[in-house]
Amino acid sequence: MDDHKLNVVLLFGGRSGEHEVSLNSARSIYKAIDRNRYKVETIGISKQGQWFWGVLPETLLKDGFPEPNESIQVNLVIDPTNPRFMSLNGHTLPDQGKFDLIFPVLHGPFGEDGTLQGLLEMANVPYVGSGVLGSSLGMDKDRMKAVFLEKNLPLARYVTLLRSEFLNGPEQCLNEIEETIGYPCFVKPANLGSSVGISKAHDREELMEALKTAAIFDRKIVIEETIIGQEIEVSVLGNDAPIASIPGEVLPAQEFYTYEAKYSNIGSSLLIPAALEDSVIKELQSMAIEAFRAVEANGLSRVDFFVTSKREIFVNEINTLPGFTEISMYPKLWEATGIPYPELIDRLISLGLERFKDKQISKISI
Repeated sequence: MDDHKLNVVLLFGGRSGEHEVSLNSARSIYKAIDRNRYKVETIGISKQGQWFWGVLPETLLKDGFPEPNESIQVNLVIDPTNPRFMSLNGHTLPDQGKFDLIFPVLHGPFGEDGTLQGLLEMANVPYVGSGVLGSSLGMDKDRMKAVFLEKNLPLARYVTLLRSEFLNGPEQCLNEIEETIGYPCFVKPANLGSSVGISKAHDREELMEALKTAAIFDRKIVIEETIIGQEIEVSVLGNDAPIASIPGEVLPAQEFYTYEAKYSNIGSSLLIPAALEDSVIKELQSMAIEAFRAVEANGLSRVDFFVTSKREIFVNEINTLPGFTEISMYPKLWEATGIPYPELIDRLISLGLERFKDKQISKISI
């Protein structure tokens, strides 16, 4: 490996419904990363879960994934003493497939939920972002809310039900939601991001359809009351001593911030900084850091809030691997706070290395 450059593997794609979002995020990082400091290798994961060495996110967005016999398919060798990538079809990989750090940019299940992180932990390799616990808690909206409540963070009222409960007793589920939450309400798959599978229900008929939609994506469904207010987002950066960015406000073109509104530039806009009083800004930043610590996140996260006209603050959710596209809030907030995009990438890589070093068994006697 180049003695003067850190060898970073950018990992993207994946099996989730946020596959295309991941490709867009990876494209942005690939363009912005400092080539004077890093040697960058790329691995794209297909929707079927196959790993391909050397494919570029820009190419995949245009042409899709190549056939296995037309590209270098690889596996991660799970050897804590010598982690590396190995070709499955006889190709020789640069530097024998060795690397210094993995930069995963996989949103949603099989990338952001702790499963990939568990694989990387087994291989004993440094990587950017949260570990197994932080990732899994950050992905599961039900368990996330549980730890937020433990830390006395303010939440909207919510109900969680299983797909099996809904299928076996739909009328009973509808009655419970109407009695405890009311209309309008949001219906969400518990373990997806980027607003995939989320619906807003205004009456019983829409609620039934919303539950059917959410049940397609997950076995667990979260139903939340609607909070009327500003949609505010705060970026968090760090490990043991995290810092929070200035807040930004989402101004959705549609009734709520849908998948299309986030990634299609169809009229939604981001107001940075958000129009808030200083005292509210400080409280949001404090809560964002508390939410980050509550799930034991590392590296990066974006925490989403609602702020009402009475200055009431409600935590909506935390995203432990937020989007990195050109229109994503996470990097734009840090840029407005004073950390430009390439420096943000540098910091995340450093934080990944720091976390890896911190996890190693210490020889220091206490």
